[in-house]
Amino acid sequence: MNFATRFAPSPTGPLHLGHAYSALLAHDMATAAGGTFHLRIDDLDQSRSRTCWETQIYDDLAWLGINWPQPVWRQSDRLPTYRAALERLWQRGLLYPCTCTRADIRAAASAPQEGAPLHGPDGLIYPGTCRPDTPPPGPMPDTPLRLDMRRALAAAGTPVAFSETGCGPDGETGHIAPPDMVANVGDVALARPGMGASYHLSIVCDDAEQQITHVIRGQDLISATQIHVLLQRLLDLPTPVYHHHRLIRDDTGKRLAKRDDARAIATYRDEGKTSADIRAMVGL
Repeated sequence: MNFATRFAPSPTGPLHLGHAYSALLAHDMATAAGGTFHLRIDDLDQSRSRTCWETQIYDDLAWLGINWPQPVWRQSDRLPTYRAALERLWQRGLLYPCTCTRADIRAAASAPQEGAPLHGPDGLIYPGTCRPDTPPPGPMPDTPLRLDMRRALAAAGTPVAFSETGCGPDGETGHIAPPDMVANVGDVALARPGMGASYHLSIVCDDAEQQITHVIRGQDLISATQIHVLLQRLLDLPTPVYHHHRLIRDDTGKRLAKRDDARAIATYRDEGKTSADIRAMVGL
C-alpha cells in the first residue's frame, strides 16, 4: 500500500509555527516515500469555523510549498458516515445517551467522595453519571452519546496497542500498550451536541476511508491514540502507523495555540519571511 498521510486543521483561527512544522513534516515524509499528503478540514464545530480561516489555511500551506489532491474533504460534509458508525456501535450495545453538561461533569468529578478531578485524553474523565447497567434498548436517539468503555474493551477482546515510529512526550517509542482505559480515559463522548460526532470518531472514520497509512501529528495527541485504535478495532477498520512529533513551543516552553497571533504564518509572510525561513525556524 502506498504511503498516505494527512493534515487536518480546524478553520477556527490562523495557522501558527506549530501547524507549519506538522504540515511540512507530514508533507516531507510523504514526498520522501513517494506517497500522498492529504489536506482535510476539521469543521465539525460550525459555531467556531469560519470560511475566511479555511481560505487562509489554503493560502498559508500553498505558500509553504505544500500541495494536496483535490477535492479537500470537509468533515461537515461527512455526517452520514459518522452516523452510520455510531449506529454500528449502538447496535452492539456499546453506546449510551448522556445529558450531562460540562458543569455537571465538573461538579460530579469534584465531589469530596470522588477526590480531585482527573483529566484524560478526552478532557475531564466522565464519572459515569448517565451510564446504564445494561445497554439501552430501541433505536439510537439523536442525542449526545458516550462509549461505555468497560463494554467496549470487552468487545475489543485483546489489549489495545499501536505502532509508534515517532516519540511521545515522555520519550516512549515502539509498540505502546496503554494503561487501564476504564480508569484513565473513561467513557469518551462520540456524539457531541450540535456537532454530530466527536473528534475521535470522525478522524477514525476519515482515516480509514481515505486509506491513511501513517498518522503524523504532535506529541500532545499520543494519549488519544489508544481511543482511536480501540474505535478502529470495534468498527473493523485498519490501524495506521502513528508518528508523534515534538511540539513547537514559545520562549517560555509553552505549546503554541491559535491565540498566539504573533507566531501566525500569515504574520511572518507579511513581515517578508520566506518559506525557507519558516523551515529554519521550526528546525527542518
